[in-house]
Amino acid sequence: MTKTLSFACVHFTVAFTVGYLLTGSIAVGGTVALVEPLCNTFAYHLHEKVWAWLGRRNGTGGGTDGDGGDAGSGGAPGGSSGHACGLFHA
Repeated sequence: MTKTLSFACVHFTVAFTVGYLLTGSIAVGGTVALVEPLCNTFAYHLHEKVWAWLGRRNGTGGGTDGDGGDAGSGGAPGGSSGHACGLFHA
């Protein structure tokens, strides 16, 4: 959850900056910075949960990038599935 909260802080900052630079409005920048990252952070948290579940289901350990797992190896021999998303598709 710490990784998700850290991601949220970075995302809030980027969202505010982009909203403000595009509109020149602190109110719009603030609104964008609150609404969009909250939605995206929730989606990211769910993505991590699904990724871990898929890893456990496929026998790859359920790790995520940066958490000591083997995300990207795809479970294929040699550590590469040969597919752009990094998942092993049976």
